[in-house]
Amino acid sequence: MDVYFAIMTYPDSVRYLYALGNEIKTVKLGLDRVRTVLAALGNPQDRYSVVHVAGTNGKGSTCAMIEAGLRHDGVRTGLYTSPHLVEPTERVRMNGVAVSAEMFADAFGAVHEASEMLLAEGTIDMHPTYFETVTAMAFLLFAQADIDMLVCEVGMGGRLDATNVVKPELCVITPIDYDHELYLGNTLTKIAGEKAGILKPGVPAVFAPQHAEADAVLHAELQGPLIALPEIHDLEEGPFHCRYRTDRFEVECPLAGPHQVVNSLVAATALHALGLSTAGISNTVWPGRLERVARDPDIILDGAHNPAGAKALAEYITTYFKGRRKVHLIYGTMRDKAVDEVTGLLFPLADRLILTAPDNARALHPDALQQPGAVIAANVAEALRIALEGASKDDVVLLTGSLYLVGEARPLLVKP
Repeated sequence: MDVYFAIMTYPDSVRYLYALGNEIKTVKLGLDRVRTVLAALGNPQDRYSVVHVAGTNGKGSTCAMIEAGLRHDGVRTGLYTSPHLVEPTERVRMNGVAVSAEMFADAFGAVHEASEMLLAEGTIDMHPTYFETVTAMAFLLFAQADIDMLVCEVGMGGRLDATNVVKPELCVITPIDYDHELYLGNTLTKIAGEKAGILKPGVPAVFAPQHAEADAVLHAELQGPLIALPEIHDLEEGPFHCRYRTDRFEVECPLAGPHQVVNSLVAATALHALGLSTAGISNTVWPGRLERVARDPDIILDGAHNPAGAKALAEYITTYFKGRRKVHLIYGTMRDKAVDEVTGLLFPLADRLILTAPDNARALHPDALQQPGAVIAANVAEALRIALEGASKDDVVLLTGSLYLVGEARPLLVKP
């Protein structure tokens, strides 16, 4: 092996991955390159069962709930999600624990070496992108760990997403809405067509309730049995949980927000279809998505970065806090997001608005938002300080707008 790979460290691997470019901006939708690299690695993705999850919003939390249910029933699990909040290792979890820095670095070395070899042969046209590389690394790590089942979140779209090389046992599609229109199309019909690309002949599927246009596409593209969602009875909702029963199972979900009722129902239906119980859903942890990280006052982190996510967050604020508790909203986002639509939903619900920006070259400067009465903070730490200095113990401090922002805030508030 080349000396370069022998001395590969975790910081080396992370630097190289970031040097490949932003995973959204440099995306190269298509499967040929990742298939070729995985073949050179022995097709590790074929060595375990897979639940493949696509959709616009709720993918990650639905994956987390399915994985928690599997693990509760004794299944050796893998969980692959994106993006990460703090460290890239968070994307690759085994039995609920992120892989170590050393494992991540070793997997990067193996994928990078295979890629360089294939490039030298002229077998692939370019080094795999950030997302393609990490996807191949994850599949390799899961095979090395001899997991039983992988819960795999699609990165973008579905049809041409790098994860769509798996042979799933079950396909799941969460609510479809507008996001990444530049890559997936500017209508729900086009976007749903990309999401439906994960559906496989003979493989059962679970669909969340959808807009009519998306629903029509999914049913037209369905190639296996559809497992219908059961009706919910005796729903009990609070600001930080929900519980209910159906004629098939009972669910207790510890994730916050009315939208998690649907996500948990989809996850529970998937688990039931796999012949497993739904009890493990109550153990789900999903950081940075309506996550309460402190009390007196409650501090809640939520990476609502697109209109559908902002709509869910607005519904949550309106249902549980507006008119009852003072809301201190910390907001920061990226330039390439639907800023006007998101802020139009969220800013009217804030009793106090603090604007800041993630530490990222793509971040939108808070001055550009031009909100009368808003406080401008230079960074996340200052924004939190300002919010807490002005908040009583009965208030709510809510930080949102970007997962990058949440990723910066969480280490300041949650001890390892």
